[in-house]
Amino acid sequence: MDKKSYNRSESEEMISLMASTMPPRRGIPGGIHIKEVVNTLIKSYDEIEETIKVDSVYQLNRSLLIEMIEKLRRLIFPGYFVKKYITKSFIEYQTGELVEEIFFDLTKQIAIAMCHRKNGAICHDEALKEAEKLVYVFLSKLPLIRRYLAMDVDAAFDGDPAAYSKDEIISSYPGIYAIMVYRLAHELYLLDIPLIPRIMTEYAHNITGIDIHPGATIGKHFFIDHGTGIVIGETTVIGNHVKVYQGVTLGGLSTRGGQTLRGIKRHPTIEDDVTIYSGASILGGTTVIGRGVVIGSNAFVTKSVPAQTRVSVKNPELQIHENASKNVEHQELDQNEFWDWVI
Repeated sequence: MDKKSYNRSESEEMISLMASTMPPRRGIPGGIHIKEVVNTLIKSYDEIEETIKVDSVYQLNRSLLIEMIEKLRRLIFPGYFVKKYITKSFIEYQTGELVEEIFFDLTKQIAIAMCHRKNGAICHDEALKEAEKLVYVFLSKLPLIRRYLAMDVDAAFDGDPAAYSKDEIISSYPGIYAIMVYRLAHELYLLDIPLIPRIMTEYAHNITGIDIHPGATIGKHFFIDHGTGIVIGETTVIGNHVKVYQGVTLGGLSTRGGQTLRGIKRHPTIEDDVTIYSGASILGGTTVIGRGVVIGSNAFVTKSVPAQTRVSVKNPELQIHENASKNVEHQELDQNEFWDWVI
């Protein structure tokens, strides 16, 4: 056998071996065929209709809304999130193009959301006219949102010694991204637009680990440090110059009431100049944290705290296990007033 025919035979043998070890193309191991899977899924669609969306003209385009967030970010921080260099003479053209795209896409999505809320009770033409007015109002708020976000960037730079520049904060800090999306979504929430604000903030939650409900009220010069695991509930009110670290929860005492609690203030009020360190939980709609308060790490607060005070957890006890044969040593941590665990 010559070399050429030997190589061909070897190749054919390898192909045959691979084919024999591969599962059947139209089946799943265990004898369950694709057709059976499809049939059982279709049956479940008929049985649980509330979790499917077919033959509906009132379905939001989530991907389009996410793209819109990125376009809005380019308007809020022009020049930071583009693929090519932008000159001052070009910025007016780029701004006009982005505003036009956002206006067109957001108008359609708001119209769909409004029809969705009313189960199609209003015609689409009516919804489009109303949506146009709402989008104009929203876009007119962008300069104000920019001013607030500029103050949030200042707060991050002033409050974080690890920040080398404001460019670094704008370009990379997850806290600024989450606050930006919240401030945009909050304006839509105030316009009573359904679904879209929550889709926006949950997208930011998904990529940053920071969960801010669009209904929360947050003042100027807000700083989130690190950010992962922060939860800020719908009826939370936060004043100016507030600093929050990772793992903080501003939540409700209980959600057992379910939908009966809708519209009731369930989350705390945080007044101006408050600092809340990592892992703290502040719960309850009647809980008010007074001006200038410092909440130490891992504190669990369910009652109001008067202004200009400090809250801390009792001294933790450090246990050192040198080895199994020796007694355990107990050492209480030194503490002046309270511990703030900051990374």
